[in-house]
Amino acid sequence: MSESQGFGTEEGSTRRLPVVDPATEPDGATSPAERSPDPQESGTPDHGRAGRFWSTRRVPAGIVALLLLLLAGVFLYDVAAVRAGRPALGWRRELARQLAERPLDDIWVLVGASVAAALGLWLLLLALTPGLRRLLPMRRTHRDVRAGLHRDAAAAVLRDRAMEVPGVQAARVRMRRRRARVRAQSHFRELDDVRTDLDGVLDDAVRGLGLARPPAVSLRVARPGRKG
Repeated sequence: MSESQGFGTEEGSTRRLPVVDPATEPDGATSPAERSPDPQESGTPDHGRAGRFWSTRRVPAGIVALLLLLLAGVFLYDVAAVRAGRPALGWRRELARQLAERPLDDIWVLVGASVAAALGLWLLLLALTPGLRRLLPMRRTHRDVRAGLHRDAAAAVLRDRAMEVPGVQAARVRMRRRRARVRAQSHFRELDDVRTDLDGVLDDAVRGLGLARPPAVSLRVARPGRKG
């Protein structure tokens, strides 16, 4: 006699257990998987603002430190030489004479001031901007853990998801901090149908990246160009 396999209690049988979802509402609201992954709505704790990653600026800091060290060393040597009774270096005497004789509107004085100002502004820009523009901050789910996703990796995920849509022959993705530009080519199916499927797939893919600021998706679907 055959026995039912769906309601057995012996070992190896499968039983469906009741699942209680606290986010399910009785008035026919949409499921959490169909809504935007807001950390407070989806149950993901939000542990502070996920700001951008700051670059250490090792190369500019090393260059500036080396130049300052060399300049301070030369001046210190010259001062020590003058204190010991030797004459000052010729370049320092010439520099002092040029600065004393040249007027402020001299072309070389203006060029030197412009170069110094541009260098100072560049250093201030490096000090006040975070850098690491290709690293996208991810949503913080733990207070002491920060994570980031490289733009190329995010673009590869969106491109792979776009290629899974039926009718898509090729896809290109350019990832920015606030916008993802997707260009797809479809060799069969109606373009409106492909665009509708791509909209849903790409929206799910962007939410699945877990970024702190999900970028807006700019989608364009076209037919491949004719060869020859």
